[in-house]
Amino acid sequence: MTARPEMYRFHNGEKAPLPFVASEYEARLAGLREIMDQTGAQAVVLTSMHNIAYYSGFLYCDFGRPYALVVTDTDSVTISAGIDAGQPWRRCLGDNITYTDWQRDNYWRAIRSVAGEGKVVGYEGDHLTLQGRDKLEDFLKPLTIVDLAPATMRQRMWKSPAEIALIREGARVADVGGYAIRDAVKIGAREIDIAMAGRDAMELEIAKSFPDAEYRDTWVWFQSGLNTDGAHNPVTARQVQRGDILSLNTFPMISGYYTALERTMFAGEVDDASLKIWEANVAAHEYGMSLLKPNVSCAEVTQAINAFFEERDLLQYRTFGYGHSFGVLSHYYGREAGLELREDIDTVLQPGMVISMEPMLTLPQGQPGAGGYREHDILVITEDGNENITGYPYGPDFNVVG
Repeated sequence: MTARPEMYRFHNGEKAPLPFVASEYEARLAGLREIMDQTGAQAVVLTSMHNIAYYSGFLYCDFGRPYALVVTDTDSVTISAGIDAGQPWRRCLGDNITYTDWQRDNYWRAIRSVAGEGKVVGYEGDHLTLQGRDKLEDFLKPLTIVDLAPATMRQRMWKSPAEIALIREGARVADVGGYAIRDAVKIGAREIDIAMAGRDAMELEIAKSFPDAEYRDTWVWFQSGLNTDGAHNPVTARQVQRGDILSLNTFPMISGYYTALERTMFAGEVDDASLKIWEANVAAHEYGMSLLKPNVSCAEVTQAINAFFEERDLLQYRTFGYGHSFGVLSHYYGREAGLELREDIDTVLQPGMVISMEPMLTLPQGQPGAGGYREHDILVITEDGNENITGYPYGPDFNVVG
């Protein structure tokens, strides 16, 4: 039987344009190598979608197969499965090795071919499984292993001008989806049909604005009535009824970068009890945005909004933190957990960070004003405050529709 290769280089076609120019990725890798110097790591094995995309430009599709980016002092090599053929090489900075499945663990043999053995190895403790860690130790025989997940997260929290420009475009596309949803809201329309109108509008706008990109994962959650009680409730086939509370949520994905627009709406009319809660949440939203400025901690912002709600006897209806970072992240991979507006996060806001303000109140069924109320804007922290890059209007004057 012909010998089967453990790995090979399938550099098929020409390199495709990446989300950012090569110098952007080189600067990120330089930052990673500084982290390596500080921690003593001689080789880094990155396994998460967000870090591989951040440092190489390649956003993989897992589907049960592992992927990696191996970085040393001199090399940066993506490791991909044969099912993807030449696409990972075309869509990454630098080199790529394809591993085969002719025998078990060729993935780790490919990693070893770049990382070597007997080194201090950096890894992602929040992503590598216990099984993967055992394999790393078996194949790389490291002197020791160092968890670099917190340090890489901190690097990602500060956005470059190029990243901010892409996030700004994402916010604009989210607004496009919002207006399409507003136009689609009609009494009797189904959540799913309204959601598809927003998604289609965003995907067409992304394709128009980013003709060289790969398109995936843009989505909408449009919720009505009881289904608004949770921020991440899936879309259903429920029909909108007059007087319903509605929740508009658009999420364009551009080259792995997630952005969002979220708005409370009402179908046709809003009752007095609901209007009172809605206006209180809008006031908290505006107050919260005013607090986002340099040298203020996430915990301080959270505590101030808590006090705002407590004064109005509404704090018991808050469901989660008041905002989070934006960048290479998604609902199914990645999160910059060090930049969230929660009581237990003491990160201090600094220029170049990008964060949402999204207070939400949920009143249970049977109470006056029942439903989930949420507004969401994306803000760039500047030298003297913030810039709101979300344009779609919030509040009752614009969002009683249908």
